[in-house]
Amino acid sequence: QVQLVESGGGLVQPGGSLRLSCAASGRMFSIREVALAWYRQAPGKQRELVATISSVGSTNYADFVKGRFSIFRDNAKKMVYLRMNDLQPEDTAIYYCNKDGPFLYSWGQGTQVTVSS
Repeated sequence: QVQLVESGGGLVQPGGSLRLSCAASGRMFSIREVALAWYRQAPGKQRELVATISSVGSTNYADFVKGRFSIFRDNAKKMVYLRMNDLQPEDTAIYYCNKDGPFLYSWGQGTQVTVSS
């Protein structure tokens, strides 16, 4: 099956920035035809949708990140990215990439983002 590997997380102070990367590997069908997304799961909360990008590059963002985060993709490299600016403590979570459902791939391990002063 398709494997998803997230990277780029770390510890950052409030107001800082990070770029997360997601690499897909394994057998994959029609990557250019699927909508991709970033999700996150904060302590004590369920996984939530952060941002989506369609097969033609149309993006949507959750209200709590709009204006701060940007999602983009590189189909040739089978990569999807999330640029996060003006990070706040409430952004602390494990971040995951996947399809914008339904029919999600198996979840990767995610990458930890911690925003703290």
